[in-house]
Amino acid sequence: MHPKRIAIVANTTWNIYNFRLNIIRKLISEGHEVIVMSPVDNFISYTETIREVTHIPLRHLHRDSVNPFQDFRLWLELIHLYRKYKPDLVIHYTIKPNIYGGLAARLLRIASIGVITGLGYSLMHEGWINGITRILYKVSLPCHRMVIFENLDDKALFEQERLVSPSKSYSIKGCGVDTTHFSPNGDGRTADMITFTFIGRLLYDKGVREFIDAAHILKEQNQNVQFWLVGDLDKENPSSVRNEDLVKWVRDPSIYYHGATDNVKKYIGRSDCIVLPSYREGMPRVIMEAMAMERPVITTETAGCRETVDSAVNGYLVPVRNADALADAMNTFIKLDETARNDMGKSGRKKVLKEFDDRIIADQLYALLMKIK
Repeated sequence: MHPKRIAIVANTTWNIYNFRLNIIRKLISEGHEVIVMSPVDNFISYTETIREVTHIPLRHLHRDSVNPFQDFRLWLELIHLYRKYKPDLVIHYTIKPNIYGGLAARLLRIASIGVITGLGYSLMHEGWINGITRILYKVSLPCHRMVIFENLDDKALFEQERLVSPSKSYSIKGCGVDTTHFSPNGDGRTADMITFTFIGRLLYDKGVREFIDAAHILKEQNQNVQFWLVGDLDKENPSSVRNEDLVKWVRDPSIYYHGATDNVKKYIGRSDCIVLPSYREGMPRVIMEAMAMERPVITTETAGCRETVDSAVNGYLVPVRNADALADAMNTFIKLDETARNDMGKSGRKKVLKEFDDRIIADQLYALLMKIK
């Protein structure tokens, strides 16, 4: 691919900082000019470490707004910015950029890619928003030259629903994980206590209620086990945990709530097993981070999650929305000896290095970009 001006559009700068730096670095290393368009938040600091990037703030992208006039203003803003900066290619992440960015790029005849990072709340739950989102996807996804999914299940679903043509849909395994940063350096685990940890946004769709219920089941059977909850509320998400539930869990002697953190590595390193009973994911980043640090994982037999685990090798898969099955899997893990747990962790890191390293993912994504003429 000859050097191009490539724009990357997402619904938050947090998304850019946490998930897209690998492809940004890859594009820059290959000689391309990179422009990022997203609403500015605290994570704008990434521009201090990647100074070659031009960051353009989006003023009208409100990720959970259902106001059609607001979304119309976003569409007009994207048209204006695409005209002004004249990118050769635009890579869109998250729902609204995929929809309105795709429509803007088609109008201006700019090559465009849509990346589906997961279904999101709107497609995971029935209702009028689900119907409207499907209609908007049906109209906008054909505007992209290529649509990339972060797991095979989402790709199959969109093809089955005829939202995307199989001839232009591809799948890669998420955004990858930095296996140099997330490495098995040191061990913060406690010899006489097994720690199960949930790390993520406190959403019911992430299975946090099932984690709490499973903790109560196990606490009745085991005293040398503890349950950590790490994460923050996401008030803009309809699936956000209610304040009264969080207050109840904070007061619960079975649960230790650590609050929000920007250093998940510290908590993974002090945990014996990372648990994510999510209802559906694009590709669960925290599970890959845990595996990279040689920690066994327990997650659900669902889209995205199932691709991270070889059952009983690097962790366990359990049915969705089933606290009893989750407790059984945790109990199976408790009964393993230290050597078996360590072997399980080592198997996880091997899998990450082979399949999920962020440099591998960036190379795979870049290879797909090279197909765009």
